[in-house]
Amino acid sequence: MADRNLRGMRLGAQSLQSEDGVVFSERTEHAYTCTVCERVTMVMFAADAEAPDAWECRTCGAEAALTINDAPVVIDRSGEKVARTHWDMLLERRTREELQELLDERLEYLRARRGTATKQMKIGA
Repeated sequence: MADRNLRGMRLGAQSLQSEDGVVFSERTEHAYTCTVCERVTMVMFAADAEAPDAWECRTCGAEAALTINDAPVVIDRSGEKVARTHWDMLLERRTREELQELLDERLEYLRARRGTATKQMKIGA
């Protein structure tokens, strides 16, 4: 019979493995300071791993910057793309005058279908 008996034990609740003979890899601890609540979060990484410049704050969820020598690291955002809206992409393809003409045509068509009087509407007001 085995050395350990599973009788009466909840499977998955307890591990039967021990840490005897296990050699852990070297680790380093890095501090991240939140830009909103100024709370310091300590994160453990492998010694040979490169720590990211930003980490999510565990308290408020805002961005926390890596702290080296009691000073936060400046995060380079030059390579990030700015999100374009649908309106920005539309203005890349058409001018405001063309959009006004298309709007007037479409409104005229809709009013003719409904049988209502014509009204003028301006874009970008």
